[in-house]
Amino acid sequence: GKVNISDSYVVLKNGEAHLFGATITPLTVASTHVVCEPMRTRKLLLNKRQIDSLFGRINREGYTVVALSMYWKNAWSKIKIGVAKGKKDHDKRASLKDKEWRVDKARIMKSTNRA
Repeated sequence: GKVNISDSYVVLKNGEAHLFGATITPLTVASTHVVCEPMRTRKLLLNKRQIDSLFGRINREGYTVVALSMYWKNAWSKIKIGVAKGKKDHDKRASLKDKEWRVDKARIMKSTNRA
């Protein structure tokens, strides 16, 4: 309950991978004199081969690296990452149409229940 990776993504720069947008709240019992920023950028430990593979996939049009899940193993937090492709404009039209229909349906049901 102390971690939120829903809006996070991975950026590759200078041969290193960094996690942006993840909120990881530090434990209150871990340190009393050092206060850590929960939204800070975190460096991911990856092999050179893994970074090169991700870099090759990201260079394609519309691909990005996102965090899928996070779990703790001993003192380390491990994050599963995946390569995802964004939606095209014609894909977004169908999603927008469904969203508008849900809003209209809720409005119709609300007005019907009042009568």
